[in-house]
Amino acid sequence: MDERNINVRLMEAEDFDAIVAIDEKILGKSRREYYEAKFEKLFGSKDYVPASLVAEDDSGKVVGFVMGELYIGEYGIFQEEATLDTIGVDPEYQNKGVGRRLIDEFVDHLREMGVKKIYTLVDWNDSELIRFFSSNNFSPSKTINLEREI
Repeated sequence: MDERNINVRLMEAEDFDAIVAIDEKILGKSRREYYEAKFEKLFGSKDYVPASLVAEDDSGKVVGFVMGELYIGEYGIFQEEATLDTIGVDPEYQNKGVGRRLIDEFVDHLREMGVKKIYTLVDWNDSELIRFFSSNNFSPSKTINLEREI
C-alpha cells in the first residue's frame, strides 16, 4: 500500500461506523457514545463548518480519519484558530504515510479557510503520539494544561 493510493476527503455522517470500528481496533474498546456525541455536534448543527477528514484506500474503504473544529467567535465570525481533537489510522495501514497525509490535508484545508494556528492535546506519557505530532511540525504551545484530581 502506497500513500499515493489514499484518497482524502471531507468526513460525512455515513462514515460513522467505519470511524468507530477504526477507533475500537486501536484502543481495544468501543467509544461509540463518544463518537455519537461528536457526530451530533459535527453534523447535527446548521452551523457545522466542514473540517474533519477521512482517508480511503483505493477500494473506497475508510482507513483513517482526523477530526477537528474551527473556533467561531462573536457573530459567527471565524477566528484564526482550530483544534485537532481526534485522529485514527486503521492498524493495518499505520506506518504507511496515512497519518501524515491526513495531517497535511487537514492543515491545507484549514489554511484555505484562514486558520493560522491548530491546537491539540497529547498525553505526556504517549511518546509515540508526541513523536508523530512532532514529525508533523507540532510543537509545545506557550500555554500549559493543568489539572487537579478531587
